[in-house]
Amino acid sequence: MNNRGIISALAAILTISAGSVSAQDSKEAEVRKVLPSVQEQLDALREGQQRLIKEIEELKKLLLDKPGRADYVANPTMPNIIPVNVHGEPFKGDGRARVAIMEYSDFDCSFCAKYAREIYPLIDEDYVKAGRIKYFFRDLPAREHTNALAKARAARCAGEQGKFWEMHDRLFADQSASAGPDFTSHAQALELDTKKFNECLSGGRYVENIQLSVAGAKRIGILGTPAFLIGTVTEDGDFMRATKVLLGAEKYETFKSILDELLGSQSEK
Repeated sequence: MNNRGIISALAAILTISAGSVSAQDSKEAEVRKVLPSVQEQLDALREGQQRLIKEIEELKKLLLDKPGRADYVANPTMPNIIPVNVHGEPFKGDGRARVAIMEYSDFDCSFCAKYAREIYPLIDEDYVKAGRIKYFFRDLPAREHTNALAKARAARCAGEQGKFWEMHDRLFADQSASAGPDFTSHAQALELDTKKFNECLSGGRYVENIQLSVAGAKRIGILGTPAFLIGTVTEDGDFMRATKVLLGAEKYETFKSILDELLGSQSEK
């Protein structure tokens, strides 16, 4: 090959190399354009997670600092109206009532027992039995309460024979460890069919229902017991619109004030 041919070949190689470098630079530029966008998204996600963690910690602190109060509203980040699906859910009271309470409770919680023994009977007498409100009960057993889940299931199993509230009262009257997991004495005292009752317990029934109740409570920010949603029920009875969230149980007057206000607004419609 003569000199002119060698020079032409070298020129072609340099042209190809230059083109490759240019293409590589272009790709790197595109990557640099994308990277800031990805990083911004990651930073935004991290910031959102930190806000959520902070809100949860604040709610935990509120529950720990004021475990027995019933006159303060839960996490201020909760929506003004909390819709809850209650389609087909058991309740106590008149089916035509439009005002409702939903209690989240733990059969091994001492504050829940205080409420069940001192405050609930007054609400039951003045509002539930009088046909003025519906009363829903949901389970929120704490993990550290070893017998709470078993007791919740026992109450549900008694409910199959129409004795949920009777079992509810007995379990809260005696929260000693001996009260669970052997519930035979309670079943006999309530004149239940003990064979059916024990079959319900041994079959693991209601575990999934209780787990769903716990998950639902956590979704709306309820982490402790007792807790109460208070609001109105839709005409078809399928949804409850909670406008008040109370944590703890201290005074009957707090419940009375809220219920009377809701009942008054319903009568004006």
